[in-house]
Amino acid sequence: AAAPAGAARAAGDAAREDYRSVQRNLALELVRVTEAAALASARWMGRGDKNAADGAAVGAMRRVAQSLDMAGVVVIGEGEKDDAPMLYCGEELGTGAGERMFLAVDPLDGTTLVSQGRGGAPPPIA
Repeated sequence: AAAPAGAARAAGDAAREDYRSVQRNLALELVRVTEAAALASARWMGRGDKNAADGAAVGAMRRVAQSLDMAGVVVIGEGEKDDAPMLYCGEELGTGAGERMFLAVDPLDGTTLVSQGRGGAPPPIA
């Protein structure tokens, strides 16, 4: 026998209520941050401009990280050693809500590889 229409509707309402209470996983959100950096820098693949590739990765990483519910602070960055675009040490990332985090970032590790059109240039975050 089929369940009454009211019972099916109540089950659907309960499923929607459960979904609204799901918390986002910050680790997976950080994967989105590195993905954004990788995709942005890929537009500069093989074009000979390592600073443009790095700048694109930095901008994308910053934009996506700023949308996360975390109170992040950059404590290690790579740009300082070679005057490249960078996320600054002490820079705050995230909405300010959620966990306090200390971040080590390098939006594009392998700028020369990207500028030369070679593979193997990941956007690490820890």
